This record gives sequence, C-alpha cells and structure tokens, in this order.
Amino acid sequence: MRIPVPIRRLPAPLDDARGLDTDEVSERRARYGRNDVLARPHRSWLHVLRETAGDPMLWFLVGTSGLYFVLGARTEGLVLLLAIVPLLGMDAFLHRRTRASTAGLQSRLAARATVLRAGNEQVVPADELVVGDLARVQAGEHFPADGLVLRGEGLQAEESSLTGEALPVRKRPLSRLPPGDEPAVEGSHWGLAGTRLLTGTAWVRVVFTGRETLYGSIVRSATQGAHARTPLQQAVAHLVAVLMGVAAVMCAVLAFVRWRQGFGWMDALLSAVTLAVAALPEEFPVAFTFFLGAGVYRLARRQALVRRSVSVENIGRVTCICSDKTGTLTEGRLRVARVLPAPGVQADALLWTAALASREEGRDPLDAALLEEAARARPGVARPSTQATFPFTEERRRETAVVDDGERRLLAAVKGAPERVVDLCTLEAGARMDWARRVSALAAEGRKVIACASQPLDSASWRGGEPDRGFHFLGLVAFEDPVRPGVREAVRECEEAGLRTVMVTGDHPATALAVARKLGLGGARPRVLTGEALEARLNEGGAVPEVDVVARAVPAQKYALVAALQRRGEVVAATGDGVNDVPALQAADVGIAMGERGTRSAREVASIVLLDDDFGTLVRAIAEGRQLFRNLQACFLYLLLIHIPLVVTAALVPLAGYPLLYLPVHIVWLELIIHPTAMLAFQAAARPGRLAPVRRRGAARFFSAGDWRLLALVGGLMTVGLVWSYDRSLGAGSDVAHGRAAAVASLTLASAVFAAVLTGLRTRTARWVCALTTGVSLSLIQVPALAHLLMLRPLDVDDWARVAAGVAVASLPLVLARWRVAAKAHAPRAGTAAPPLHRQVRRGAA
Repeated sequence: MRIPVPIRRLPAPLDDARGLDTDEVSERRARYGRNDVLARPHRSWLHVLRETAGDPMLWFLVGTSGLYFVLGARTEGLVLLLAIVPLLGMDAFLHRRTRASTAGLQSRLAARATVLRAGNEQVVPADELVVGDLARVQAGEHFPADGLVLRGEGLQAEESSLTGEALPVRKRPLSRLPPGDEPAVEGSHWGLAGTRLLTGTAWVRVVFTGRETLYGSIVRSATQGAHARTPLQQAVAHLVAVLMGVAAVMCAVLAFVRWRQGFGWMDALLSAVTLAVAALPEEFPVAFTFFLGAGVYRLARRQALVRRSVSVENIGRVTCICSDKTGTLTEGRLRVARVLPAPGVQADALLWTAALASREEGRDPLDAALLEEAARARPGVARPSTQATFPFTEERRRETAVVDDGERRLLAAVKGAPERVVDLCTLEAGARMDWARRVSALAAEGRKVIACASQPLDSASWRGGEPDRGFHFLGLVAFEDPVRPGVREAVRECEEAGLRTVMVTGDHPATALAVARKLGLGGARPRVLTGEALEARLNEGGAVPEVDVVARAVPAQKYALVAALQRRGEVVAATGDGVNDVPALQAADVGIAMGERGTRSAREVASIVLLDDDFGTLVRAIAEGRQLFRNLQACFLYLLLIHIPLVVTAALVPLAGYPLLYLPVHIVWLELIIHPTAMLAFQAAARPGRLAPVRRRGAARFFSAGDWRLLALVGGLMTVGLVWSYDRSLGAGSDVAHGRAAAVASLTLASAVFAAVLTGLRTRTARWVCALTTGVSLSLIQVPALAHLLMLRPLDVDDWARVAAGVAVASLPLVLARWRVAAKAHAPRAGTAAPPLHRQVRRGAA
C-alpha cells in the first residue's frame, strides 16, 4: 500500500525537532479542521419518518385498514394497523443502529496524544491534533492520526482491524521524502489512525487528520448509503397492487350489475362488500412478514443473528461471497504449526529456547504463540531471570536474550529471520543449504518461519554485550494462522452449488495462496490478484476479473470489488470482523459479521451476525434463505389457487342472476381456514446436506410465466368444478342453502388438498392443519344444528362425490407436477438455474 504525501501540508524541514508553535497550530486547524474522525451531519428522526412514509407497503396497509373499517370489518382493520408497527419499529431500529455503529468506531481511536510544540512535549486531546504536528506514540497506544514515522527502533504495529493483516507489521522511519509535489510513500513508513503500536516508541509527523484519514473514509462508508427494498419486497408489492386493482374493478362491476338487475341497492352493496372481503389480498404482506419472522427464528437457532429481517430473503439469493480471511476463514491468531529441531536437539528444548528470546510484555502475537507452546511443552518450569535483552529491529531482524538459570550459568538465546540466525552459527555449507531449502518450503506453504540458536556464556568474562558468533543452531519454528474447522467443507459445498467464493485479505499473496489451497478455493490453481492489480483492472475496463483471492487489499479495494460484482448482477454477501470490513459490509446485499471476534462497528453495520464465527453457519443460513423463498412461493401459490375460484365465483354467480353464493359469515369461515393454513403449513426448514444450486432467475416478478399458467389452469378447473357442484346441488327447487354448502365444501376440501400437495405433508404442522381444517369443515356442514346456524344444509353422498370429483380434477396438474419433480432424482448441476415453481412444486432446499 502506497499513500501520496502532499508536501505543502508538511513543515520544513520534515524532521524539525521543535514542532509547531501556537500560531501555526491555530492556522492549520482553521485550514484543515479538527482531528474529528466521527464528525457527520445529524440525521433527525423527522428525516427518518419522511423516508419511512415513502414505503408503498406502509400506505397499502393504511389504505386497506381504512377500507376494512368502512366495510365494518373492524378486526381485520385493526390487525392491519398493528402490522404497521413493525415497519416503523424497523426503521427506528436501523437509525439507532447506524448511530451505534459510529459510536463503536470510537473504540479504535486514541483519546489523547503527546505532541511536541515549540520545543516542549504536551499531552492534548486527540481531536486537537493538527496537520504537521509531531506526535509521540508509545507501545500499546493507538496512532492518533495518519502520519509519517520519522524516528523509532524496533517498531511493530497491529493493523489487523484496519488492513486485515494477520501478523504484526514492521514500521521503518522515513529518512527522506521521494521527489515531487505529492510523492507516494510505502505503508511501512506510515502510522495510521485506528491502529496500535506494539513495540518501540515512534515519532510521527501528522499528514492527515479527521475524516481525511484512512479510518475516516471507513466511517464515511459506515454512515452513508441506504438499503434498497429487496426484489422479493418489490415483487410482493407488485403482486398486491395488481390484485387490488382487479378486486376494485370486480367489486364496482358486481355492484353496478346487481343494481341494474333489480336486486336493489342493499343487495348490490352486500355483493360488493362480500366480494371485497374475499378479494382484498391482505394475506400477502402479512404472510411475508410472518415468514420473515419465522426465518429469523430458524437462523437464530443456527447461530445466525439477523439484524434486518429482509436479510433472510436476501441471503437466499446470494450468488457470491466476498469473505475476509483473518478471523473468518482462519482463526485470526498465530499458532506454532511445525517444529523442525536440528539433529540431536529435542523439540521441547527448541521451543523453550525460542520462548526465552520472547517477551511477555510486548504483546507480540508471535511471542505469545511461542510462550504458550513452550509452557505446554514444559509445564510448571519456571522461566529463568533475564539479564539483558537485545530487541528485534528491522535492521537486525533478530532478538536476543541473556538469561541466568539461577546457578550462575548464563545462556544467550536468539530467534529471528533464518538467514540472520544462521549467520551467527557455526554450520557447514551443506547444512546451510539444507536449512535454506526447508525455510523456502515452509514459506511456500504460507508459514512465517523463524530460526533459533543458543550459546552458553561465561559469567565471569561476559561484559554485557550481544554475542554475534559461535551460536549453536537449534532448528526452525513455523507459524500459521490456522484454518477454521469445517470451512473447507463449507467452501466445497458452495462450489458445488455454483456459489462463488472470493477471499479478500490484507496478507501477503503467498500466504493467501497457501490458505486458499488448504480450503480448496479455486481448485488446484487458485487465481490470485493483489488489491492494486484488481483496482487497476477495474479502472481499465470495469469488468470483474476471474479471481479467487485478492491479497494485499485495502478497504477501498474490497468495497470496489463488492460494487463491481453487484454491477455485474451478482447478489453479494460480504463477511468480516474488523473495522476494515465496514465499507464492504455496508455496501453488500448481505453484510455478515463475526460475533465472537468481530469489532462492534462491524457487528452494528452488518445485517447478519454469525454468533459462532463459523463459515459453515453462513452456508446453512443461505440454505434457510433459499428455503424461505420456496416456502413463500408455495404459500402464495396456495393463496392464489384458493382465492381464484373463491373470488371468481363470488363475482360471476351473482352476475349470472343467481342469489348471492357466499354470505359474509361464509367468507369469514373460509378466511379462518385459509389464514392458518397459509401461515403454518408452509414452514418447512432447509434440509441438511448439499446446498441447493444457485437460483439466478430474476425476481422482478414473483411467479414465472409457467407458474401463472399453472395458476390459471388449476384455478380455472377449480372454478368450473365449484360452479358445477353448486348448480347440481341447487336442484330443481333452487335450494340455495344446499348449493352454498356444496360450494363451501369444495373450497375447504380444495384448501386441504392444495396444501397437502404443495407441502408434501413434510412437517407435522402441515399434517395437523390439513387434518383439522377438513375435520372441522365436515362437522360444520354435516351437523344439522351447526349447518343451520351457518345457513347451510348437510350434503348427501352424491353431493360429496361431486365435490371430491371437482377437487380431484382441479388438483391433477399439481399432482402431475409433483410426480415430475420426484422423477428427477438428481438436482441440476452447480451454477444452473433452478426450475420455476410449477416444475419444482415440492423440492425442498438442501
């Protein structure tokens, strides 16, 4: 990473040891602003309410509720009014979450800074730092702004939360600036806001403050951008709008015709009211909300916390995952992976000596891993007292400690870069070449390798200096950031389903390539690009290159990759756990944060949080999302299949001059059957096993043309069968109560049969719902006292035979579709489009 330095911002000379004076501080604060990374315009609650008022679904609920109140159906009107509360609550929650995410970013910023001004050190609030200040940062402190490191030895910084780099980053003082008005300086010379110095003391010349810092750009990404309505929301709204329009026209036509037929205005009004109650599609938005809630519950049981309920639908549409490496695919910590002792050296002795050359107070991850492994190798052994330490520096690339074992015997222990340690040892040329080959092999596996050596010292002759020759070579220790258990299987599952996975990391390309091979990402030859190469490719043509791994990526490049994939039509899920992941999490269709290791800012911005940090949980969440879509499709298909004959017969029979087919009590009865069936019977969970193939069919409409043909065929057949049963049951005496009983029986039996076919009776709930609706309806029709209350007359055997025949003929297309799906035992190959609903009526998600 190279960052341009505007020369005009810096005082001359660059290494001026006096710092800025008071007048310069005031002038620079006025010119460049305060060091306030979190400054942002206030977004009022009134603005949030105005945005919420623009949601068509909200106005549909308000309008439909008002219509129900006008029609006297107060219960239905009240239910729809109550459905508005979750919508308003969700927007309020998102507003609070955005504010909380910005507050969470504060935890990575320095509160105070030590600066040199007019030759004197001062401790000032970090937000009073100005461009050009000379600041001192000690080990354990956060850098207060972005600046150039001018002085310091043995500097290491922890940048994993900003750049994704798993290992400590070495920082080197900048001796002089390259030529030019705005030269680019390597990242090793920078101290960046939001990162922490691990070792040494650094003097930093501030170049960027506040929102101009790299951290500030992340904050802007976290506080900007709105979440668009999902395609499923748009599809449901479109479907509802169409159905409402058709219902309104039919109600008006029916009322007018009945009035012109001479039935009077009361009959005309009752006809329109009855048809309106039957035809208004209030079940669709309510079912959508209910199914999302059920999906949220199921994902929570799978350790995935959903922060935006519509993300349950979005995650089922995901076609590409941009995954962070550190802490997501890997465990995010260093671990001793291999110990290669020299001949005659025990492994525990090698580890113990390496631990003697490590420091507990430095918080270096490599030292921590060595100390932990050494304690495991020699439990209960006390660490000898340290007489002298010679810390690691970029020039020395080794660390030496002289220890006293308590018996006046001294030992010099050294660890560091293998080539430097070998130079201190007495090794033959052949042995040197052999160890060099081992180091190269371990480095090619993406491992960080150190060498270790020791030398006994004569306490009487040692004068306190660092020995630089005569060491005995002990061997090599290799470290790795281990891959999380189960991730390789999850990656393979995604690949088999045609779900693309791209690993985005700040690590070195060789390290990233080694991890990709362990995961099986990209097959035998993963395609690797650096972040700069990816950015150049995107700037050249805009097309997303075929890539499996993006290494040395900065937050802006990860964000650019997500945006480019979305422009290509991909539905992108971005995972991450650090502050560096915030822009991508915010921009992605589904932002997924890690719950255990994730920073608060990442969790607050993300729409889904994986509580167990398990990549496999993400795959299971995708399966649940796809099953949610199938459940909703089957539910909406059921609603339309049962409403088409209900609404058409409620309109056509009176238009033909017959008495009203349904009275309001019959509509209420049917709705009491339809609502529970729709809400409860279609709640199948995703089946464990192989992930279903990616569904790349567009979601501009909820049903395909084939689905609508199936609806028209089954709905038409059911309508014909219902009218036939009604007409035959009227008889010569026009027994309306008998005819109505046949019509209601046809619809209740069709409800059970359609639900049974569409669900396959896979769940216990579906079986109970179908059985109860059939049994209760049979009792209401056949028990004379109950039938009299409902203005019906019990049916005889011939009537039930006609009802059963009509329902059977209407259900035949659904049954044939089910058989076609069952005959195709194997799912489509990965990456192919899933068949439309009329071809996969009951294939569950894997």
